[in-house]
Amino acid sequence: MVGDPSVVIVDLRDVRERQRSGFIPGSFHCPRGMAEFWVDPSSPYFKAIFGEDKKFLFHCNSGWRSALTVATLNEMGFDAAHLKEGFSTWQEQGGPVEFPDPEKRR
Repeated sequence: MVGDPSVVIVDLRDVRERQRSGFIPGSFHCPRGMAEFWVDPSSPYFKAIFGEDKKFLFHCNSGWRSALTVATLNEMGFDAAHLKEGFSTWQEQGGPVEFPDPEKRR
């Protein structure tokens, strides 16, 4: 799914986790605590990316946060799936990983 324009991979991990461990190339960062607010079109925090006609695949580090998030979003009527075993398994199995540019963190 990486690089597929019809799929949005959503990273729920904390920004420090992304800096430390890297991230799936092209993934969209949505901190776990903001997911419901960013997805809900009636929320003042709504992010337009979640209104696009795409498939959404959420992930965290081990699959627990993403499982809970997707269950909640599905209850809200938002169609989403999650990476069952998370980023750690993605990384262990050789999935592509990028790291933030150290110059941009200064």
